[in-house]
Amino acid sequence: MSTTMTLTTTESPETGPAPRPVHRVTGLGVLRSEWAKLWSLRSTWITLGLGLVFLVAVGVIAAMQYSSQFDSGNPMEDDFADSTAVSLALFGTMFAQLALGVLGVLITAGEYSTGMIRSTLAAVPRRLPVLWAKSAVFGLVALVVGMVGAFGTFLLASGIVDGTDAAMGLSDTGVVRSLLGAGLYLCLIGVIGAALGSLMRSVAGGISVLVATLMLVPGLMTLLPNAWEENLTPYLPSSAGESMFALTHDSTTLSPTAGLLVFLGWTLLALGGAAYRMVRRDV
Repeated sequence: MSTTMTLTTTESPETGPAPRPVHRVTGLGVLRSEWAKLWSLRSTWITLGLGLVFLVAVGVIAAMQYSSQFDSGNPMEDDFADSTAVSLALFGTMFAQLALGVLGVLITAGEYSTGMIRSTLAAVPRRLPVLWAKSAVFGLVALVVGMVGAFGTFLLASGIVDGTDAAMGLSDTGVVRSLLGAGLYLCLIGVIGAALGSLMRSVAGGISVLVATLMLVPGLMTLLPNAWEENLTPYLPSSAGESMFALTHDSTTLSPTAGLLVFLGWTLLALGGAAYRMVRRDV
């Protein structure tokens, strides 16, 4: 009785194992991967929600406070003396920037904390596309949140202060430019946060540098001689960013275009530092 043997493997004595299919790493593929990772994190939904709430709630509260003081007939407080519907609506930007900046740190530094960055860079050996994709994806999300929050809050605030000295509409000079500037500012804050997270490779370290840059350093500038303070302060990230969405400007502040260029310079500096460390240092 004879037995017939059938070769079921893909290997033959002449050719050896069949070659595995080659999967190309494309920029679109990296973007899709980072998009999926971003929305798979619970912290993304929570922090984006907080950023939007800060922007809207603080702006509405500021508008209500202004309207209350205006209706009372009493002298206006110094903080509200020269307020407009735009400045009131964007009063919460300083709080929203922290939420978006911190989330930017988390999406990059978080991978180093968990060790997931090893798998990411094994799939994308060239490394830098990972940084560009993370920054682009989160920058886009932060831009949408910032734009929706800025325009939505302005519509609410302008309705609250209607009939007061602060009343303004979208058709008034500089309003749309200011609201677009606020959205773009929050977008770039998110990108800077992502860059700092990759640069520091530590959630605590990245958040510390972010908070110090936006809040601590401007306060320390008051310790410098007056001439130095006046010449340096407009070029700080926080001051340059604020000039992007401020409705009015004077000799001590940058113009919106100059503020944008300076803030873009700070953003590129953070990204450059992150790129250098990602290429030069092992994970």
